[in-house]
Amino acid sequence: MTISYKDSIQDVAQLEDILSEPTLETIDAMRSLDGDIVILGVGGKMGPTLARMAKRASDLSGVSRRVIGVSRFSTPGLPQKLHSWGVETHSCDLLDLKSYAQLPHAANVVYMAGMKFGSTGQQSLTWAMNTYLPGPVSEKYRDSRIAVFSTGNVYGLSPVRLGGSREEHPLRPVGEYALSCLGRERIFEHFSRTHNIKMSILRIYYSTELRYGVLMDLAQLVLAGKPVPLAMGHFCAIWQADAAAMSLQSLAHVATPPLVLNIAGPELFSVRSVAEEFAKRMEKPVSFEGVEGEDALICNSRKAMQLFGYPRVNSGQMMTWIADWAMRGGESLAKPTHFENRAGDF
Repeated sequence: MTISYKDSIQDVAQLEDILSEPTLETIDAMRSLDGDIVILGVGGKMGPTLARMAKRASDLSGVSRRVIGVSRFSTPGLPQKLHSWGVETHSCDLLDLKSYAQLPHAANVVYMAGMKFGSTGQQSLTWAMNTYLPGPVSEKYRDSRIAVFSTGNVYGLSPVRLGGSREEHPLRPVGEYALSCLGRERIFEHFSRTHNIKMSILRIYYSTELRYGVLMDLAQLVLAGKPVPLAMGHFCAIWQADAAAMSLQSLAHVATPPLVLNIAGPELFSVRSVAEEFAKRMEKPVSFEGVEGEDALICNSRKAMQLFGYPRVNSGQMMTWIADWAMRGGESLAKPTHFENRAGDF
C-alpha cells in the first residue's frame, strides 16, 4: 500500500488520515496476531495515530478485533475522535493501582505511557511514571505480548563518525529523564525474564509529523529568523506513520528476553544542512549559533530496516510537507523537542 505523495497536506484531517494509513506489512502483522489490542498512554502525541492505524490494519486484514486506548484523557475531544475511528477508550490513571482491576484484558499491549517534558523539577513523578509503572503493568498483562516504547536517550551521546548507537552498544544515559527510561527498560526486562512475557523494546528517535518534531522545530526557527543552535549538530528522525507501523509490526516479533530495536529513519540528519535546505525552500536567510559537537543523540537503525523494510516517507518528502505547512501557518502542538539539549534536562 502506498501513500499518494503530494507537495502539500492541506489540513489536519488529511494529515491524520495519511499518518494512520497502514502498510501492507502492518496489515499482515495484524492478520497474524490473535486477540484485542490495548494501548496504554494513547493520549500522547503518537498514540492516536497508532490506535487508528491498528484499527484500520485490523479491519483491512479481515480480523475482528477491539482496539482500546487507555489514558487519563486530559485533551478535550480526544475520546470522541478515537470513537469516530472505531477505537474504544478507557479512562484510567495508571498510577492508581486500584484502577487495574477494571483495565481491559488483551492479548496485545502497546505501552506508550511515560513522562519527558516537564521532568525537570518533577523528578519523583518522572521516576514513578517511567520506572515504577512497568511493574504493575507487567503483572496485569503477564499473559500478553507487550510492545514497549522507549527512547534513544538511554544510549547517551554517540560519536558522529561511528554512525550512531546500535542495540548492542553500552547504555550511558545522561540526566534523570534518560536514567528513568533505562529503569523502565530494566523493569520490563526483569518481568519478561521472570514471567516469560514476550516483549519488544522500541528505542524511538524523534517521531516526526507536521505539528511537531525536530524538522518542524528547525523550520520554525528559520521561518522566524531566529539563529539555529548547532551544539547538537546531528539527529535522527522518522515519519510518525512509519514509526507507528514498525511498532505495531513488532508485536509479531516479541521475544523473551525482549527484542530491542532502534526505530528511526536511515538518514543521519545534519542540523546545518537541514536548516539551509529549509531556508532555500522558504526563501529566507538563516543564521547559526555555536559549533557542531563531535557526538550527538543518534542511532543506527539497520536492524529495524532489515526486519520491517525502509520507511515509506523519506527525508525529502518530510521537508517538502513541513516547509509548506510552516509557511501556511498550519496547526502546531507547541511542543518543541528540545533537540539541542545536551545535558538531558527536559
